[in-house]
Amino acid sequence: MADFKVVVSDPETGATYQRDVDGQDANRFLGRDLGEEVDGDSVGLSGYSLELTGGSDRAGRPLRDDVSGPNLKQVLLTGGTGYKPQHDGERKRVTVRGREISEEVVQINAKISAYGDGSVEDAFGEGGEDADDE
Repeated sequence: MADFKVVVSDPETGATYQRDVDGQDANRFLGRDLGEEVDGDSVGLSGYSLELTGGSDRAGRPLRDDVSGPNLKQVLLTGGTGYKPQHDGERKRVTVRGREISEEVVQINAKISAYGDGSVEDAFGEGGEDADDE
């Protein structure tokens, strides 16, 4: 059975919230691609909609939106998710995971795309981290 750590960001306030999801709620994420929308009920935000923006697997390898499927792939990158070049024109072959969420993923990043009734802070409690604290 899959279990994920879901990090939800609120674009209006800049705060982020973390929630552990397992069981039937975690199954709602399996097979979804980055960029898809998921019902917020699985993380305790009833009436909200979440857009999947990223994630990482057990080894810390990131999910890339431009790589299809759930498997590991070695791609030649010039920058972006998974590689930050030190010099202009620098490229590197990096192992990344595809955009589909599978049981190998441990963290899923999402942002709120449609707001529902009630406050996000009330749904998550006092666990929010303000973006200015970084």
